[in-house]
Amino acid sequence: MKESLVGKTLGGYALRGEVGEGGTSAVFRAEHPTHGLVAVKVLREKLRHDKTAVARFVREARFGERVRHPNVVQTLEVGEAGDGMHFLAIEWARGELLEKYVKLHAPLPPAEVATIVSQIADAVHAAHAVGIVHRDLKPDNVMYDPDLGQVKLLDFGIATDTDTAPEQRLTRAGFFVGTLMYVAPEALSGELVSPAADQYSLATMAYLMLCGCLPFTAKTPREMFSQLLSQPPIPLNAAKPDRRFPAVVEQVVMKGLSKDPRQRYPDTVAFAVALREALTQPAAPADEDTGLLSKMKSLFRK
Repeated sequence: MKESLVGKTLGGYALRGEVGEGGTSAVFRAEHPTHGLVAVKVLREKLRHDKTAVARFVREARFGERVRHPNVVQTLEVGEAGDGMHFLAIEWARGELLEKYVKLHAPLPPAEVATIVSQIADAVHAAHAVGIVHRDLKPDNVMYDPDLGQVKLLDFGIATDTDTAPEQRLTRAGFFVGTLMYVAPEALSGELVSPAADQYSLATMAYLMLCGCLPFTAKTPREMFSQLLSQPPIPLNAAKPDRRFPAVVEQVVMKGLSKDPRQRYPDTVAFAVALREALTQPAAPADEDTGLLSKMKSLFRK
């Protein structure tokens, strides 16, 4: 039977209701005398004595404490209550998961895409600045408040420290981590990836928000794995017959989706800046020099 924690208090946090769950933990809306409304993530009962699961959980908290940025959900406290009941208290982020918002509203207006991508890029860049690669950038790990136009990056659960020695890793070599639809091709080897992998994931999210679809057509994980390794992503302007973008927009997105990390932008912020400039530049004036008018003007120029 599933353990019920609603109504209980962990380390001073009164759990009022469950708001989400995953394979390793459940998330609750909670109240605290000092912090007020917060979110509390609790490691599942079956994993409380699993040393690797506990290490991952604590590592997520430590990474969250290291990354301080307005677009990153703030880590408030990591603790243990009762018999190995590990919990993580984080800032309560307003809005909804970007995944849900995109499903309901994509394709999004270009200016909105530029705003969302810029904020995620800034958040990820803050992580990169302290040596952390997120490794699981996807709409399901971003809270978005459309009323405020504000983004909050979540979940450093499978992030990695670029300075981690091989013997200290929690992921075995040869096993990739992340979400296959958003993971960078170089991550499929299971080796430690660079910040460029997060840029690839962010470019995939931008593609989704602009088109309402992903840059690969795979129907199964096996097919997706194969396409990531062997095929180029579908060009942005070929994704949907009714969606066309200026060539510069397509160029920026596809550069972020380069299979070779060295061909991408220097960092996520550079990608976001290029995308914003491409999406917000004035549309080129319609070409009037066509047909009969063009021929007449050419005659006068001779």
